[in-house]
Amino acid sequence: MNYKNWIKGTVVLGAGFLLAACGNDQETETDAATSEETTLRIGASNVPHAEILEFVTPKLEEEGITLEIERYNDYVIPNVALEEGDIDANYFQHGPFFEDAIAENHYDFVNAGGIHIEPIAAYSDRHESLEDLQEGAKILVSSNAPDYGRVLAILEEADLITVADGVDLTTASFDDIAENPLDLQFEYEYDPALMPTLLENDEGDVVFINSNFAVDHDLNPLEDSLAIESSSSPYANIIAVRSEDADNPAIANLIEALRSDETQDFILETWKGSVVPVTE
Repeated sequence: MNYKNWIKGTVVLGAGFLLAACGNDQETETDAATSEETTLRIGASNVPHAEILEFVTPKLEEEGITLEIERYNDYVIPNVALEEGDIDANYFQHGPFFEDAIAENHYDFVNAGGIHIEPIAAYSDRHESLEDLQEGAKILVSSNAPDYGRVLAILEEADLITVADGVDLTTASFDDIAENPLDLQFEYEYDPALMPTLLENDEGDVVFINSNFAVDHDLNPLEDSLAIESSSSPYANIIAVRSEDADNPAIANLIEALRSDETQDFILETWKGSVVPVTE
């Protein structure tokens, strides 16, 4: 934000008046300096969101913006915290999840901009390829409904299922499967954060895990998965804010920092393609 410094001309009538005038000028300068400093409280998933925010923190401090990062390992609390005013923005969810949350809870939020994609991937300790799946194989998916279409797209690309014609994958469910030759058994009641544990415990033939939880458990989606979502996915992770803050200059500066070439290089170098930056 740019501020104008107003200089008041004063006729000096005496030493006492001069001292008072100088005192007022000093207070004005102090107030202006304070007004230029902004604190943004942002709720974020631990990896990669909070780490990306930490990377841009020094750059934003140079612009008078201090980031206070609240870490969450949950897909519900960050939106509740935003609605209640405990935080000024959150950075943990992709676009379809955000839209679904608004429709279900009537949040007065806006999408301030997409930052990166975390491709969802299929993992297994039982098989080396999706082609190895046998009839009745158990497929474990989280309870995060907006991710169902992402899972279906991977399985359809592997020729394991066929989704009914005309279905929008961003809103699809497992009821939209038209053909399932291997009679794959889908279980999808698990908390997203528990998916790596299910893999470690060998609970299913295939476990689908979001990349933020995968990398937080030392899994490399590019190297350790059987199949990974295409980088052209529409599921960009976004910065969400309350509608009243849609035009907040500090939020605009945050988005600019997160989309900078420097930050995009950091994302690519740190996560080797398992987290992919976007600019929309």
